[in-house]
Amino acid sequence: MASPAPLILLAFLVPYLCLTLPAYALDYKHYKPLSSYLPSNIKKTLNTIDSCWRAQSNWANNRRALADCAVGFGRGAMGGKYGAIYVVTTPNDDPVNPKPGMLRYGAIQSKPLWIVFAKDMVITLRNELIMNSYKTIDGRGAKVEIAYGPCITIQGVSHVIIHGISIHDCKPGKSGRVISTPTHVGKRGGSDGDAIAIFASSNVWIDHCYLARCTDGLIDVIHASTSITISNNYFSQHDKVMLLGHNDGYTADKVMKVTIAFNRFGSGLIERMPRVRFGYAHVANNRYDEWQMYAIGGSANPTIFSEGNYFLARNGNSKQVTKREAKNGWTNWKWRSSKDVFMNGAYFVQSGYGSCAPLYSKTQSFTVAPGSLVPALTSGAGPLNCFRGQPC
Repeated sequence: MASPAPLILLAFLVPYLCLTLPAYALDYKHYKPLSSYLPSNIKKTLNTIDSCWRAQSNWANNRRALADCAVGFGRGAMGGKYGAIYVVTTPNDDPVNPKPGMLRYGAIQSKPLWIVFAKDMVITLRNELIMNSYKTIDGRGAKVEIAYGPCITIQGVSHVIIHGISIHDCKPGKSGRVISTPTHVGKRGGSDGDAIAIFASSNVWIDHCYLARCTDGLIDVIHASTSITISNNYFSQHDKVMLLGHNDGYTADKVMKVTIAFNRFGSGLIERMPRVRFGYAHVANNRYDEWQMYAIGGSANPTIFSEGNYFLARNGNSKQVTKREAKNGWTNWKWRSSKDVFMNGAYFVQSGYGSCAPLYSKTQSFTVAPGSLVPALTSGAGPLNCFRGQPC
C-alpha cells in the first residue's frame, strides 16, 4: 500500500510530538529551532508565508522577494523592496551622528533600503533606534542580536519589515538627542524598554524574530497604528508580551487591524499574547506553550478572532485562555474561537454574535489550518539558520 501523505501522518504524530519534543533553551545562545527535532517529512510542512520563499536556494541573491510573502493585514508592507542593498559591517552605534556601516545609518535614510549584515554581531544601541519608512532589516545569513540597550522604535512611518533577528534584554532609553532622518536630530524623552514599539505607523511586518526579557513589552502597537502582521516569531521569558492599543480612552485605535499568525509563545510567558483595545485582531495558527495569567485578553470592546490555534495549558489554575477587563460588561464583545485545539484543560470563553471574520482583501487572505497542524506550522518560529545556496 502506498505511504500516507505527510499531512495525514502529521495528524497522528502531533500528540506524540507535543509530549516528546524538547523545550527551547532559556538562553538565546542555546536557541535551536524546533524544526531541527522533527522528522524530515514534517519539516517540509511549511506555513503559507514560509512556503513562499524558504524552499528557494537562491534566496540570498533574491532577498527582496521576501517582501511579497506576507499575509494578513500587513500584506502591503514593502520595506526596502525597491531600494538598494545596505550592508551593516559594524555593531557600533552613534545615536546622533551614525557612520556608514552602522545599522542606524541605514535605518534613518530617506530612500528605501534593504538592510543586511556582513557577519554575526550583537548590537547594543546607545539609544532607541528610530526607523524611517521603506526599510527592511533582514538578518538572514547571519546571527544578529539587538540586545542589552534600548531597542527599536517605529514611529509615524510606514512600510517597515523586520525579519530574522533576535531582540532581547532591551532597556529603557535615556532622554537626549536621537537622529531619525538624515536631516533631523530631535530631543527624545526616553523610551520604555520595548523590543519593538510601533506608534502611529502602518504597513509593518515583523517576521521570524526572537523576542525575550525586555523591561517593558516585547511588541507594542499603539496610537492608531494599523495594517500590521506579526508572524513566525518566537516569544519567551517575559511578562507583558504584546499590547495592541494605547489606553481605554484612546478611541483612535478603533482603526487598528493586526494579524498574529504562526508564532510560538514559548516558556516563561505570563500575559498579553496579545492584549487588545478597541481594534481588531486575527490570531491564527499560533502555538501557546504557556501562560501564567492568561493568553488573549482585552478591554474597551475589541474584536478578536482566534482561529486554528494550539493552546496547551500548564498545570495549575491558569486554564482559561481569555481575560476581559470591563466596567460595564462584555457579553456583546465579539471574541470568537474556531478550529482551535485546547490541551490539558485549556478553554476559551466566547462572546458576542455574528461573524467576526477578518474581511481580508484577496491578496491579504490565507487559509488557516486546523489547530492540530500548528506544532508543525510553527516549528521554524524564530530566526532561521540560512546559508547561501541552500534553502532555509
